[in-house]
Amino acid sequence: MGLPDGGLLTLLIGGSLVAGWIDAVVGGGGLVLIPLMLIVFPGIAPATAFGTNKVAAIWGTATAAALYLRKVTVDKRIVAISVPVAGGFAAVGALAASAVSSDVMRPFVIVLMLGVGAFVVFRPQFGATTESATPVGRGRFVVAIAMLAVIGFYDGVFGPGTGMFLIITLTALLHQNFLQSAAMAKVANTATNVGALIVFTSQGHVMWLLGAILAVANIAGSVLGSRLVLGRGTAVVRYALLIVVIVMAIKLSIDQFA
Repeated sequence: MGLPDGGLLTLLIGGSLVAGWIDAVVGGGGLVLIPLMLIVFPGIAPATAFGTNKVAAIWGTATAAALYLRKVTVDKRIVAISVPVAGGFAAVGALAASAVSSDVMRPFVIVLMLGVGAFVVFRPQFGATTESATPVGRGRFVVAIAMLAVIGFYDGVFGPGTGMFLIITLTALLHQNFLQSAAMAKVANTATNVGALIVFTSQGHVMWLLGAILAVANIAGSVLGSRLVLGRGTAVVRYALLIVVIVMAIKLSIDQFA
């Protein structure tokens, strides 16, 4: 499938830039770019939109990860382990995606997102500071790795909210602030994108030329989003997270009941 006409291509490039910005701040850029691709290419298979989105998202998320890790101190053990764990389970999830109904997943994810949003609202100090006085025990470390596997699998199967779930999970389990969790989440999310892309590629569900063009815009958006977060700190991540919860819950509810 070739490239769309100039105006539609410009629309996709703009959407990819916005998606890169959103992914760099908290995650959820796929909710912008994937629907745009389905509109521009009405006959496209959803899996092809997902695969092409992964091409762009990998580069944007990896750029954000590199920028965050230059400025933020993180647990290097989790960073190193997250790549094979999250990426491997995302590939497994992508292989299992055809066997899991989106209609079954959506209600569960909606409830989970609203629960996360309520928790953040009613715990204003959550993610604001690092609980340095509380060491991370082996049990919490093991649970964090297990959750990276679960979230990686989820990203391969369904996907919406992966970045948000990573940030909340890492903040809760590792006694760190939103900025540290966001940095680690970008690494894990890059890995999940790679794992899923490998599967989509093997199935022929990638438009490589379009993906390469969109990747450039995604990187630009990622740089802008990363600079905003690194300049403003944890408060930006907190507010962005709550906005994404609301938008995603509404979008998934519309998809479920339309």
